[in-house]
Amino acid sequence: MLLVRSRLVARAVQKQCQKVERRNYVTKVFNTPLSGMEMARCGGIASMMRLPIASSTEGLDACFVGVPIDHGTSNRSGTRFGPREIRTSSVLVREVNVATGATPFQSLMVADVGDVWVNLYNLPDACRSIKEGFAKIVANGCIPLAAGGDHTITYPILQAIADKYGPVGLVHVDAHGDCNDTMLGEKIAHGTPFRRAVEEGLLDTKRVVQIGLRGSGYSVDDHKFQLDNGFRVVPAEQCWHKSLSPLMKEVKEQMGDGPVYVSFDIDALDPAFAPGTGTPEIGGLTSIQGLEVVRGCRGMNVVGADLVEVSPPYDTTGTTALTGANLLFEMLCVLPGVKYNN
Repeated sequence: MLLVRSRLVARAVQKQCQKVERRNYVTKVFNTPLSGMEMARCGGIASMMRLPIASSTEGLDACFVGVPIDHGTSNRSGTRFGPREIRTSSVLVREVNVATGATPFQSLMVADVGDVWVNLYNLPDACRSIKEGFAKIVANGCIPLAAGGDHTITYPILQAIADKYGPVGLVHVDAHGDCNDTMLGEKIAHGTPFRRAVEEGLLDTKRVVQIGLRGSGYSVDDHKFQLDNGFRVVPAEQCWHKSLSPLMKEVKEQMGDGPVYVSFDIDALDPAFAPGTGTPEIGGLTSIQGLEVVRGCRGMNVVGADLVEVSPPYDTTGTTALTGANLLFEMLCVLPGVKYNN
């Protein structure tokens, strides 16, 4: 009888606890993009995907942030307008990734935190302020998704990321290696960020891959620095006429469980798909291959990412900025913690 009574009491207590749990349960409400079904796409504030705008990263799991500079460019400028045009084009990006099943806005708290302050008259000072801005963003673990801006921005971003996480792996998608020592005698430019990152120990060089490199060069040994430091270099010619999904399975193994940064230069894509950029090179990746590369980062410990070198003045159709907006959304979809419903 005592045993039966004990069981009855235990069941009653369990039911009461369940009632209390149900009564105290609060469903977390995530930020979601303003839908085209709620307001015409030509309306609303032009934040990234018309998400709420936040003044800090408190309470955020991830954020979109603009870095509007172009004074590190070597050819055509205009990338200072990239973040604004990417945001404008992002109105066409919806909240669910139908192809992959990713539901980032049902998984993470995301907002647009605006642009970091930059000095357009002093590139080294701009890099200083970018580093300081991103240090604040990542301080509480928020994952930044940056819209550039020329590729110079990745150097100070990596400084902030490495201060937080230590040396990181790198998935770098680009037409160029960006490992020059100097450009016109200057150490800081859009063609030098990864040289500086190696020198400062910001990268775990055995976990670095560069995908899509191509074009004419200054020497047959143009990639010597990367190869000497343990980078895996995948020229565009090795990507032609095939899916890049098998490659990304190998890259995922290379990256392991350590922190990873993703840097996607829009000129990795062939100018037929993304003409609005400063240093276009023919024979590049297709937009489909670009999607495969980013989606292939699912399962990696991504701690930050950027989409750079969108120069709106050189693409009056807006296709380049639209592609950039979609790629940033795809980056959001592969972040740790994102739920998949397929």
